Amino acid sequence: MQAVITGDLIDSTSYTLQELDTILNTINAEFEYLRVAYQTDFKIFRGDSFQGVVLDPTIALDLVITIKTAINKIPNKHKKISGLTDFRIAIGIGNINLKRDSILESNGEAFQFSGRTLDTMKGDYPRLLLKTADENLNDEFNVHFGLLDSVTSKWSVASAEVVYYLHKGKKETEVAEILGINQSAVNHRKKAANWDAIVLLLKRYKSVIANYK
Repeated sequence: MQAVITGDLIDSTSYTLQELDTILNTINAEFEYLRVAYQTDFKIFRGDSFQGVVLDPTIALDLVITIKTAINKIPNKHKKISGLTDFRIAIGIGNINLKRDSILESNGEAFQFSGRTLDTMKGDYPRLLLKTADENLNDEFNVHFGLLDSVTSKWSVASAEVVYYLHKGKKETEVAEILGINQSAVNHRKKAANWDAIVLLLKRYKSVIANYK
C-alpha cells in the first residue's frame, strides 16, 4: 500500500502571475524538503496542481499539513478569494501497479482514488478528502477532515505560520525567534489554531492507517 496525494490551487485564476510564481516557488521548496526528509516524489502540473507518491501512507496526513500550512502562510490579498491561500487535496491509498520515471505517467489504485476524488471536489469545501477501498475508513476520516476544514477556515496567516513551524518540530521559543515575536504570542496563536486537536488527529490517522491492509 502506498499513498498518492493530489491537489489543486483554489481560485487559481484569480492570482497574478507574480503571485502564482511565489506560490509555486514556495511549494517546490516544500517538495524538495519532503523528498529529502521522506523520500517522496511530488510534481507540479498544469501550473496550479500537484501530485505526489508517498511510500509510507501513515505519514500522508503529516505531509498534507506541511503542504497546506506552507501555502496558508502566504498572505492572500484578494477579496474575491475566500479565506487563506489554499489547496483542495485528496489522499488516495492503495496499490500502484505502473510506476514510471514520471509519476504523472504512473497508474494504479492509489492514483485513481486520489485523482478521481479530487475531481469531485468543487467550490470552497471540502478541502481535504481520503479515499481507500474501505468505505468505513473513508467515512470516519472524511468526518474528521470536515472538522479540520472548519478549524482551518478560521485560521489567520499568523496561525498558519505557527502551525507550520510547530509541525516541523520547532519549540515555541524557536518559533518565537523565527517570527520575531514573544513566546506568549506563539502560545496564543497555537491555541487559536487548535494545534492540540490537530496533533490528536495526526496520531489517530497514523494509528488507523498503520493497521489498514
